[in-house]
Amino acid sequence: MYEDRCEPPARRLAFFLRVAAHFGVSIVFGIVSLGIGMAGYEHFEHLGWVDAFLNAAMLLGGMGPVESPVTRGGKLFAGFCALYSGLFFLISVGIVLAPVFHRVMHKFHWDDGEDG
Repeated sequence: MYEDRCEPPARRLAFFLRVAAHFGVSIVFGIVSLGIGMAGYEHFEHLGWVDAFLNAAMLLGGMGPVESPVTRGGKLFAGFCALYSGLFFLISVGIVLAPVFHRVMHKFHWDDGEDG
């Protein structure tokens, strides 16, 4: 997926396209996570889709749910969703920063073929 140690670093345009692709993967990951959160709130708490969206988005964003869960299933879902939300943030940042980290490490370790 990335260039090898003996290859030169990717050109700037290729690098920015790679970062954009990783950002797109992160956005898709967020949309899927939001959809699962909405479905959970709709199923366990019997909320309408707009209220389920609001609660899932607030939880995923780290703010906490707007409405307190009432059912046992809803409380368990909200708790697991809150734990997942913390991991979601870390994973999303990792996905987006992976090409940046690779480029920095590649620049440090790139062997351009010169002896000495």
